[in-house]
Amino acid sequence: MKRVGLVLLMLVIGLGTAMAQAPVGDSTVYFVTYYSNNVTGAPDATVRVVNDGSAGSFSGGDLYADFYLFDTSEELITCCSCQVTPDGLLSESVKAMTKTAIHGAPAAGVIKLISSSNGFFPSRGNPEPGPEVTAAGLRPWATHIQSTANRYAAGPAPYSQTETAFADSNLTSGEQGLLELLCWIDIVESGSPCPCTPEDYDF
Repeated sequence: MKRVGLVLLMLVIGLGTAMAQAPVGDSTVYFVTYYSNNVTGAPDATVRVVNDGSAGSFSGGDLYADFYLFDTSEELITCCSCQVTPDGLLSESVKAMTKTAIHGAPAAGVIKLISSSNGFFPSRGNPEPGPEVTAAGLRPWATHIQSTANRYAAGPAPYSQTETAFADSNLTSGEQGLLELLCWIDIVESGSPCPCTPEDYDF
């Protein structure tokens, strides 16, 4: 009897250890990064987004990278919603995304991204986007243009590039609602969201 109890105890301990070591998925739906040196003569930064395929129950697994781009004055300059199919790669030019008729092209700022299952698509007479239905499954990275020049030296500034993953962030209902409202206002003023590059076109 003691042996049976000892075996059962070992099984319970082993099962608990296995469960503790089981991989835990990342359910983040909100990400942030920055862009800098977005100026003439500098290389273009690139945002890349992968759909990891985990959102199988949503529209065949399709997700949307909902971008919100800000300048250094903390003003939203544009927003867009780009479809990413399962195992697909979305590549976006930061210079193309930030080039707007109203705000020009800011030299630096912040990029926020929400992973959603529906995206937002303005329509004539009803341009208000959202509400977004958040769904985990997108994994974003961005290249960053770094100036390596001596600011007091003459001549063109040399640049280098680094690449990092977007930072996982906490999305509150207030933040999401504000982003959707700012996007709606921007679309009403500008007439259209920022462009989306065709999926799997990398550069």
